[in-house]
Amino acid sequence: MHGIETTVESSFADTEVVVRGALAAEGFGVLSEIDVAATLKAKLDVDRPPLKILGACNASLAHRALEIDPSVALVLPCNVVLEAVGGGTRVAIADPRTLLASAALAEVAAEAAARLTRVSGALRSA
Repeated sequence: MHGIETTVESSFADTEVVVRGALAAEGFGVLSEIDVAATLKAKLDVDRPPLKILGACNASLAHRALEIDPSVALVLPCNVVLEAVGGGTRVAIADPRTLLASAALAEVAAEAAARLTRVSGALRSA
């Protein structure tokens, strides 16, 4: 799947703080959080490096998209994945242009993608 990705040499915890701040600066709130590593440990006694999924939503963009096509709810909120890799953290964000591929949603998808690309850029400059 195509995403907006970057890998930084920061710790998982430090990267998460920057990601949350960058999302907020672009008008996204974090509606859900899934600690995949903790869940796998609790359910399967499997140890793995930190992996977390943040469900990010910009209410204004979501409303606009839902007004055009209510089935957009199937891909909300937008997943932002943080994964510890080597000495750093990989951040992958679902690309709204891929998820909202219809012509009717192109403008909303492009705006969301631009905002999320700036989130990714904020990580590289932090």
